[in-house]
Amino acid sequence: MEEVKAKKPISISEVKEILEKDDIESMDQIQRWTYDYVSKFVKLDPKAAKKMREQLIKECELTTEEAAEIVNIRPTALAELRSFTFGWKKLILAETLEKILKITKENS
Repeated sequence: MEEVKAKKPISISEVKEILEKDDIESMDQIQRWTYDYVSKFVKLDPKAAKKMREQLIKECELTTEEAAEIVNIRPTALAELRSFTFGWKKLILAETLEKILKITKENS
């Protein structure tokens, strides 16, 4: 088994990009399942996903984990966004929520 070099939250678009570097035939079962999953559900370019994540962290003061969650889900309405941010157990101002929505719409 390979050694874990680093752990960091990334979007599923970035997961697909990483898995595409390997030959599908050489993947183990879990890697193939993961590759099948991300191939079906990824609708965003990895570079756009990375840019969106970095923008959310910088402009909205989100953690890496929170930004990755937003990039994966890409909420389109304030109510949808609130349902996710409620679980973070921290107060997020309405103007910040609006900024998050603006960033996700611009990068989608």
